[in-house]
Amino acid sequence: MLNSAYDRLPRWDRLLWIMARLRSPDGCPWDREQTHLSIRENLEEECGELLEAIDAASDTMMREELGDVLLQVVFHSRIAEEENRFTIDDVLDGLCDKLIRRHPHVFGGQKAESTEEALRFWKDAKAKEGYSGETP
Repeated sequence: MLNSAYDRLPRWDRLLWIMARLRSPDGCPWDREQTHLSIRENLEEECGELLEAIDAASDTMMREELGDVLLQVVFHSRIAEEENRFTIDDVLDGLCDKLIRRHPHVFGGQKAESTEEALRFWKDAKAKEGYSGETP
């Protein structure tokens, strides 16, 4: 199907390579013309299908729908990278930093003896960042 260099890439790099190729001048015309707004509904639809898979307790459906949601994240990140706004690495760095920041009982000096305490740490950290909300 593809060349052996592709086959030797780690899975994550394969996905990024595929998306870059789809958006390239010799890629797919449909993929190339998409924007954040034009694929916005796709993200909403895929999230809904993932929720249905979770409700159905279907590992097969969940695996597929998680892939579809991940595709949307990679697609939006690729568009942003092409516009010199941010990259998928920026998204990943931000997520890792947030998870560490919001779990001081795991990555810092605080201790959480219960789920309630862990959620309090999460909410406190989120509030310091200017957000509100109940759960991670």
